[in-house]
Amino acid sequence: MDKLDTMRAFVRVVETGSFTRAAHTLHMSRTSVTQLVQQLEARLRLKLLNRTTRKVNVTADGAAYYERIVQVLATLDELEASLPGAATLPRGQLRVDVPSPLASLLLVPALPQFYARYPDIQLDMGASDRMVDVIGDHVDCVIRGGELRDQSLMARKIGDLQLAVYAAPGYLQRAGIPSHPQELEDARHRIVRFRWGSGGNAYSAVMRQGGQSVTIQGQYVLSIDDGNAYLAAGLAGLGALWLPDYMARAHVEAGTLIPLFAGWQIAPMPLYLAYPPNRHVSIKLRVFIDWVVELMARHAPPQRHETVSVTT
Repeated sequence: MDKLDTMRAFVRVVETGSFTRAAHTLHMSRTSVTQLVQQLEARLRLKLLNRTTRKVNVTADGAAYYERIVQVLATLDELEASLPGAATLPRGQLRVDVPSPLASLLLVPALPQFYARYPDIQLDMGASDRMVDVIGDHVDCVIRGGELRDQSLMARKIGDLQLAVYAAPGYLQRAGIPSHPQELEDARHRIVRFRWGSGGNAYSAVMRQGGQSVTIQGQYVLSIDDGNAYLAAGLAGLGALWLPDYMARAHVEAGTLIPLFAGWQIAPMPLYLAYPPNRHVSIKLRVFIDWVVELMARHAPPQRHETVSVTT
């Protein structure tokens, strides 16, 4: 029995939540993966996984073992890559979760350049605006916009998103063109509301010009928690919306969105990449972080560098 094989099989089952999915990513049969995990449990004399017909759950012992073993495996991978004459390109699976517009408009279109550098890295990318349990969901890193609150993850500020207010021409024809942000509170106007996380917190824009400061809540006909759908709602004329430049640029050039309130400013939205604390940062994660930082420096450079302990 190869101890490393059993460890890697166990880690992959935990991360995929399924023996079948683990077997697929390891290019093995489900039976082989099951046997490897059973051999590991027998050697440790511990029950690491609770199995049912529908899902696999990690036991308390299994969770503790997983947290230690991923560090060991990452260290071994880095050691092998550092040996003279060894293949130096990072390899292996990375699980990342990013906002859906960032994935569709910036990250995915740029991935050919990433794979030209790192052809042996396999990205399992979640593209959503939901709040991810980085540790519980066994995600290597997440990218999220906005201030991060809880102090349980390591995070690096990778960008500042410049925001402005936009509306579709059809909406402005019906409701009129507001000349002051406060007019968005009038009865004739509507906004598309973006809803953050499971709590449904809404984004409220604070707009400033000179000594004036206005906080806009607005009345909405649609509240939504996905960035791509949020943009689609604005394009459909359902109301005014707040967008970062990278989401609005092409639509402004095409005339399908009109920027509002020239001279008024909204504080940039910080963009963070966060990852679990107290875990060895593997070479594959390190090069992915460096690539994302390089990409965002071209599209939404941070106003200042920042590495802090936070969570999403």
